[in-house]
Amino acid sequence: MPSKTTIIRKRKTTPPPGPINKRIRNVVPAYKDSSEEEKYGIVQREFYPPEMTNERCLLYNTDALPRPIEVLDTVMKKTEQDRERVQVKGAVVHWFKWDLRTRDNKALHFASEKAKSKGVPLICLHIISPQDYQAHLTSPVRVDFALRTLEVLKEDLGKLDIPLHVETVEKRKTIPNRVIELCQQWGASHMFANIEYEVDELRREALMTTKCLEKGIAFTALHDTCVVAPGELSSQQGRQYAVYSPWFRAWIAHLHSHPQQLDLYDGPGKNPADARTKFKEDFESKIPIAPENKKLTEEEKERFRSMWPPGEHEGQERLAKFLGQKVGKYKDARNFPASNSTAMLSVHFSSGTLSARTAIRCARDVNTTNKLDGGNAGIVGWISEIAWRDFYKHVLAHWPYVCMNKPFKPEYTNIEWEYDMEKFEAWCTGRTGYPIVDAAMRQLNHMGYMHNRCRMITASFLAKDLLIDWRMGERYFMEHLIDGDFASNNGGWGFSASTGVDPQPYFRIFNPLLQSEKFDMEGEYIRKWIPELKEVKGKALHDPYGRGAGKIAEKTGYPRYIVDHKQSRDRALARYKAGIGRATA
Repeated sequence: MPSKTTIIRKRKTTPPPGPINKRIRNVVPAYKDSSEEEKYGIVQREFYPPEMTNERCLLYNTDALPRPIEVLDTVMKKTEQDRERVQVKGAVVHWFKWDLRTRDNKALHFASEKAKSKGVPLICLHIISPQDYQAHLTSPVRVDFALRTLEVLKEDLGKLDIPLHVETVEKRKTIPNRVIELCQQWGASHMFANIEYEVDELRREALMTTKCLEKGIAFTALHDTCVVAPGELSSQQGRQYAVYSPWFRAWIAHLHSHPQQLDLYDGPGKNPADARTKFKEDFESKIPIAPENKKLTEEEKERFRSMWPPGEHEGQERLAKFLGQKVGKYKDARNFPASNSTAMLSVHFSSGTLSARTAIRCARDVNTTNKLDGGNAGIVGWISEIAWRDFYKHVLAHWPYVCMNKPFKPEYTNIEWEYDMEKFEAWCTGRTGYPIVDAAMRQLNHMGYMHNRCRMITASFLAKDLLIDWRMGERYFMEHLIDGDFASNNGGWGFSASTGVDPQPYFRIFNPLLQSEKFDMEGEYIRKWIPELKEVKGKALHDPYGRGAGKIAEKTGYPRYIVDHKQSRDRALARYKAGIGRATA
């Protein structure tokens, strides 16, 4: 970690660039000096180029640069007829990524149907990539959950005589060639996979489509992660929505007019009897252990395994329990971290052990109406929260630079952030002196999870009270969350730091004391995660040094405020205003 000093980056403020003609896109500077971002781990130069310029972001916004999802779509359409002409040979492959389930898995379903149509076996594949884990900042606890889930998945598929081949590929750039080698080894002429919307993955899908076809293999990538695929919704002006409310209304209307999109896909059928003999080694192979860069300690393994049972059966059981017992009160109770009122399904959505489509369909089926925006208020509220996952993936697909260390609003790049590593360390470890912030960070470090209201509070505190580059917090969350999902995490940080899509205005700054009093009134959440304050009574718990409980806090070693909120608020307002060059968001 860099030395614990305060550094304020002085950015050269430039006005947003004007319209750029497509013909001159090659002369627009692609990258800026990002030595500061590299120093603090925001830009990983071992995998990616320097930070993109605002001018290059505008090329995406003006359609002068093709988006990776558009490139993939073009390649799929261009090769469609050639892929359809490929004859089924010895096997069909499904490539599992973060879709680790057999039920309601679109690509797995179509792979199974293709195999059954010619009476050939279905083979399932999963690649463990240490470099992908590092490039995407995948947390060790999320890797552990995935590996434990693969054990469950291997057992479930084995009951259908379907092998699951899992191997580690050290170099991420060699994955396409290795996957093709495996298909050739198995005599497979068709492979299916569900699309992931990060830039790296979209580019790899496009590459795989053409490389596979060159080897006589038809590779088909399908939309399945979102309930409504990116590109399906647009405003009356034909544009992608950048505000959630009108997007959500369009999302609801689309599903009401296309109810078949909530139909669930059957799981795979049983393989031919000779599959176990033919693929004996794959059936007998073991799930690899975690790569060195993502290993947990033995204590961490035991702790997380007791908290987070793996697999799709656990996801289905949690969904049924939530819909049967909690969803009715969800709208009123969801913002209170001590209430245990949420579904706790985010880990299953992010790992793909439960599809969002299944969740929406099941919620609709227990409601009093088939309308997704009617009936039980708790169900309506929960559906709208799941829809945020779709929204942020749509944003990621249409504005790909948010996946490249840029804020959704490029002009916010000009804000001067601070790099005070002592304060950042205090935030990371739950030692800021603000009990609600510290409780939330300690929950994250212990569970690999944080309540959503607390994610907003802690993110706002880092970006606006501490004025520390929000991307450092974004990275810390990804490296510690068991439910880390790039699109949702990036969207949440963009909202809280006021740099993202449909954010809170920059002048709206959470007061951590008021947030604490409003959402943890009795202090149950704070006392659970900050044992130093368990003896503090009443409202003093929210501000022990300011409300007469300083002696108790000091005796137990709980710290004082590391910053004054009012002073920090004034400083943040001035810094944001100067950075974006205006007094409005």
